[in-house]
Amino acid sequence: MTVEVRSLTDPEERWAAIAALSDLRIQVFRNWPYLYDGTAEYEAGYMADFVREPGSVLVVAQDGESIIGAATASPLEGHKPEIQNPFRDTGLDVAQIFYFGESVLLPQYQGQGIGHQFFDAREDAARSAGARQTAFCAVIRPEDHPMRPEAPRDLHPFWRARGYAPVEGLTGTLEWQDLGDDAESAHPMQFWMRDL
Repeated sequence: MTVEVRSLTDPEERWAAIAALSDLRIQVFRNWPYLYDGTAEYEAGYMADFVREPGSVLVVAQDGESIIGAATASPLEGHKPEIQNPFRDTGLDVAQIFYFGESVLLPQYQGQGIGHQFFDAREDAARSAGARQTAFCAVIRPEDHPMRPEAPRDLHPFWRARGYAPVEGLTGTLEWQDLGDDAESAHPMQFWMRDL
């Protein structure tokens, strides 16, 4: 298996990848800890908004012609209030922060260094854009959640090895529909950051 990781910079290529990226997000985020019950219609709109965003970075991992992983990033100033406001509320300068959206990878490709390549590409883009810090968020799930696997994969050591740490008091809320639910619900999110 030969996987190529690259940034999609050509607008036509980015637009052409939306359907595959939407499917990938739905598939990966169904798993713990997100348990996301996504729809193709919502995902297509979400990805289209991202592709239009000035300064956005889209990194894909391909096995042959198939997109098997992707990671996104863009200046924090271009994000919705629910992402920006926790930073503003704690006095951080959103103009200096590059925000990492999703990083999704099919399970059979994990553990091969692709996640590191995703971070490298996004951090390089952040430096090129003049950002001083990078950030992302992760959902907080209770230890006794009924859908928690017996031995869930813990990404905290990986993120810490990349120089990231959770910022005390820097939390927010995002809404989506969990598997088995009839409507969207609020999910607490912890923001992680590092200096470049």
